[in-house]
Amino acid sequence: MKALIELNRNYRQIELKKVKKPRIWKEKELLNGKTASAMVIVLRTKGCRWSHLSGCTVCGYFKETYDAGYEEIKKQIDEAYGKYEGEEIVKFFTSGSFLDAREVPRELQIYAIKKFSKAKKIVIESRPEFIKSLDELPGNIEVAMGLESANDRVLEYSINKGFRFKAWLKNAKLVKEYGKGLRVYILIKPPFLKEKEAIEDAINAAKKVADVADVISFNPTAIHGKTILEALWQRHLYRPPWLWSVVQVIKETKKFYDGMIKCDVVAGGMARGAHNCGKCDKKILRAIGEFNLKQDERVFDGMDCECREEWLDFLEMEEYMI
Repeated sequence: MKALIELNRNYRQIELKKVKKPRIWKEKELLNGKTASAMVIVLRTKGCRWSHLSGCTVCGYFKETYDAGYEEIKKQIDEAYGKYEGEEIVKFFTSGSFLDAREVPRELQIYAIKKFSKAKKIVIESRPEFIKSLDELPGNIEVAMGLESANDRVLEYSINKGFRFKAWLKNAKLVKEYGKGLRVYILIKPPFLKEKEAIEDAINAAKKVADVADVISFNPTAIHGKTILEALWQRHLYRPPWLWSVVQVIKETKKFYDGMIKCDVVAGGMARGAHNCGKCDKKILRAIGEFNLKQDERVFDGMDCECREEWLDFLEMEEYMI
């Protein structure tokens, strides 16, 4: 594992751009079963602490970070508030952990939450090791916590996540004890897994968190620059998941999970993101977007393409490939 940690660290040796403005966009999401408006705010901070030590094999968000000081982060929060139009959901992303005081000082965590207190729900992201600082943080907060996989071998050797499932689950339960919502990120197709294994791994992870998660958010793997995953992809040793695989994961999870299921397909239909043959990609991506707002798996009924047989053959043949 020391070799993997060192290799991952080496891929991150780039000069970071000091982009000081927050990235902001608006989108739609379900809230209490109804479509609501959401504002997404990506604060520029020093980023994920784990990324500075080694980082995950699939994550390139470290490129969006810089060593921002207290006043710079406060200025970003104020700038974002200037664009707030009463959205019911506000999401704070930092390319790291909002609850890490070294990344977002505690005073600014509280400042940001209070600034947007009119929102019905505020979503923040955090790694599990910072959950204890969630205690007494005000507001109707939902913590988005990346799990990716519930298989410790996948967490360690495929993703280099820096924790095991038992430690993640302990902190997930702590989120609930604090009376906060829990959104769980699950990766679809980490590196070194065959397509069929990846489908099973994502569904298995969903089963293991079904009793604690308020939202399960599936993230089909996309190829980020300056990562081990990109190096594998460039050498034709990795293919992002088929969209058919993504649909199967959603449909199978819907059979046993009653909470909200989301799926954000970054770079969908492109070579670096989940894709099929190109002919049916847009149609399936639209259906996934529709599912996110309706939670009705019937949106996938009748979907077909000649590449679906190719995908099924691939699942079968890959078992015999080295």
